[in-house]
Amino acid sequence: MTADRIAVIGTGAMGLAHVRALAGLGAADRIAYLCSARSPRAMPEAPAARLTTSVDEVLRDASVGIVVICTPTDTHRDLAVRALRAGKHVLLEKPIALTLADAHTILRTADESSRTFMVAHVVRFFGGYEAIDDAVRDEAVGTPLAVTAERLSSPAAPSPWWQDERRSGGPLVDFAIHDFDQLNQLLGQPRSVSARRTGTGRPIETTVDYADGGIGRVLTSMELPPAFGFSSAIEVLGSTGLLAHRFVGGSPTHTPPLSVDALGSAAAHGPYDLDETDPYRRQMASFLDCVERDVQPFRVTGRSALAALTVALAAKTSLDTGVPVQVVEPHDA
Repeated sequence: MTADRIAVIGTGAMGLAHVRALAGLGAADRIAYLCSARSPRAMPEAPAARLTTSVDEVLRDASVGIVVICTPTDTHRDLAVRALRAGKHVLLEKPIALTLADAHTILRTADESSRTFMVAHVVRFFGGYEAIDDAVRDEAVGTPLAVTAERLSSPAAPSPWWQDERRSGGPLVDFAIHDFDQLNQLLGQPRSVSARRTGTGRPIETTVDYADGGIGRVLTSMELPPAFGFSSAIEVLGSTGLLAHRFVGGSPTHTPPLSVDALGSAAAHGPYDLDETDPYRRQMASFLDCVERDVQPFRVTGRSALAALTVALAAKTSLDTGVPVQVVEPHDA
């Protein structure tokens, strides 16, 4: 594991998740800074970290080689660009940015810096979703024809920046982007996106058409009753069978967590074992391994983060206008 010292910018819920991931990997003593523009909070998992409100202080420190950015989305472009230009490796929370122009600026700066840059699309490191992807790549259900995903929850805890769509992008950009990333990974190049909601407080339904003929559907809501909690699911219909996975209440169901209903020889590909290690820890381990080997991430590329944002923004535009939106961005899932 790389011995670079690490700074975490943003000490809210996501900052804590990444600090815990580092501590779980035995890297707690490498966390040199916990930085927040307002009041950085101390974390027992990072006992040696200096608390600071100054990003400049962090970026001037030559001993810091890695910066983890867990701040509101409207700050991503500025912080990522500054960190990359300062010669730091960067792990940036999803979504990559609020706009495609900002995302392109970040990716161009990352290319120019030759530093390791990764966007934290952590769902790719969840065991069930990873097993689905592996099964599709193994052609366990033939050619994927349609993917259906859902991400449903009770309202999140009040957050001034998240509730301001000018800062967060809203539920399609901040929440459903996980599912759009999965659709892109499984179905390829998105071509058109349409989204609709039948009334205030009702789920948003998004349909994505893909270049190879695949169809993706995503159901999104963060307005369910408080007792609901959280649930996510994904289902892949292939030419020879079906793959399905569901989380309820944040934990994978076990009946079984990944079910494979397949026709003919495809049945021989199962059953599938899930890696239930903390996905944030697995994500961090993958990123640190890329830093140590001086390579760009392969599990989540900058282009795949851009593609997920492209679909999310198209869905948001379609929801606002009531008409389908064509996707023209190049794609690399």
